[in-house]
Amino acid sequence: MSKPFLLVASLILLAACQSSPSSDATATSTPAATEKMPPSAAVEGGKTYGAPITAANAVPVAQLTQLLGTKDSAQVKLVGKATEVCQAKGCWMTMAIADGKQMRVRFKDYGFFVPKDISGKTVVINGWAHRETVPVSDLRHYATDAGKSEKEVAAITKPEQQLNFEADGVLVMEKSL
Repeated sequence: MSKPFLLVASLILLAACQSSPSSDATATSTPAATEKMPPSAAVEGGKTYGAPITAANAVPVAQLTQLLGTKDSAQVKLVGKATEVCQAKGCWMTMAIADGKQMRVRFKDYGFFVPKDISGKTVVINGWAHRETVPVSDLRHYATDAGKSEKEVAAITKPEQQLNFEADGVLVMEKSL
């Protein structure tokens, strides 16, 4: 084989392997964030991240405590508003639950992220709600990701019992339900 042929074949193969971003979700400022950010999928009424989901049969997040009852965990599909999003990468978000508390939503296997600008938007999440004790180190990490001051981060001195969620899919709605 001639060298020009190998060069052309290599360029064609390289071009075929390149993927173009399919959504604004892949456009981030840090290379690390784009490594784990799969393209979103457009669905009627919004965009999905992670496993494709729809809003069908989603339960309002305010009812989660009632759904769990005395169980430690349950697989559910919830709908509510995103209240805060990790500003480092979009690797977690929070949603308001009953009693004014916040539930942290992380993404299965750290396998996808959500846009950092979805606070206030209606989202549908599918996965596992679970009760857990969150250690001080994690609470401080989340506070740092959320842009809290050093003083606020240092004030975190005790672990917290929280209701959290591991989502395998997130649907960010274009309009509120």
